[in-house]
Amino acid sequence: MPIAPPAAPIDRPKAARRCASTVAAGLVIAVLFGLAGCSWFRPDIEKSAPELASDGMDAYKSKNYKDAIKAFEHLKDWYPFSKYAMLAELKIADANYKLGNYEEAVYAYQSFENLHPRNEAIPYVIYQAGMCYFEQIDTVDRDQTPARKAIKIFRRLTSRFPGNVYAIRAQPHISKCLKSIAGHEVYVGKFYYKAKHYRAALHRFKTVLTKFPDVGYHNEALRYIRLCQAVLADDQS
Repeated sequence: MPIAPPAAPIDRPKAARRCASTVAAGLVIAVLFGLAGCSWFRPDIEKSAPELASDGMDAYKSKNYKDAIKAFEHLKDWYPFSKYAMLAELKIADANYKLGNYEEAVYAYQSFENLHPRNEAIPYVIYQAGMCYFEQIDTVDRDQTPARKAIKIFRRLTSRFPGNVYAIRAQPHISKCLKSIAGHEVYVGKFYYKAKHYRAALHRFKTVLTKFPDVGYHNEALRYIRLCQAVLADDQS
């Protein structure tokens, strides 16, 4: 029987290199397919920062605030060092304010102030943050936290930038906030009075006189103070 010639020796290093090349090629293909779903392969990523800024402003002016937010967020995320990034930060806040997303708007305004404390838009930014709370003020029987927060911000504005147009605009809002809080004190005082908790009621009405003397509840508070004092005097006699 003829003897078969010995098999050619296998070049193991060469085979290993060929296998590694095949695996690497497969990984490259997998990565490319994976990236196809990422932002790098989306058509809108090809837009420049000025184009995204223009898209955002057009949407904002047309009151398409959600589209504006989307465009400005893309601008801020893709071009964080662009000269338009600051515009994006501010208009994201403004668009959320217009949509009534006050929590998001306050966060955006405060972030802008923290990042750009010397920017010329800061008086406007502080004013708008105050307006986010001002817009949430409800009737006097409701919680007055929004009014208190609005006052705090507006007073910070008037203290830092006296005479600024936004500080001047804030003044009537401060008065309305004070009136709302005073009205709440009167409302609670009347509740205590009807429940015959006269000392608690008296405390509320006196608070109106001392802390909110000129907002429209002075005479009503005085009347109830006299009523409470009369009842308490009779109880002691």
